[in-house]
Amino acid sequence: MRRPSLKASDFQQALATRPVARTNHFVLHTLLRQGALAPAQSAADPELSTDAATGVDVPVDDWRFGVVFPKRLARRSVTRSLLRHQAREALRRHAPAVMASGRFGMDVSGWVLRLRAPFDQQQFPSAASDALSAAVRQELDELWSRLITRKGQS
Repeated sequence: MRRPSLKASDFQQALATRPVARTNHFVLHTLLRQGALAPAQSAADPELSTDAATGVDVPVDDWRFGVVFPKRLARRSVTRSLLRHQAREALRRHAPAVMASGRFGMDVSGWVLRLRAPFDQQQFPSAASDALSAAVRQELDELWSRLITRKGQS
């Protein structure tokens, strides 16, 4: 079964929101479900039941995930492909912890990961080197870990 894909309007909606986590090279945005209320609105609405949403988890397969890797920041297609594969794997690795954090569940329908700075070509001359792969993996793990720990503190 194919996952629902993100549309251009979904990317615009997600990128218009404030990032939920960032590192030197990446920024992570969330895509809220249609009709999701802000926390202040949901607390003020007396007709909403908090018991119905307690303990309900959204399966990772229902999350949509998009990436924005501009050619001006990652010139080679092999580099963009490496980034895309690493990003999807990082989501798979960290999704259980994100769901367990409790903040991202019913309201989030997707994630958009944006590359905001290029990786240094002097340091990583090969577009698909093991060193670049390890650096990307480490930074994506740091990005998701920041998101999880930040939510645990709030």
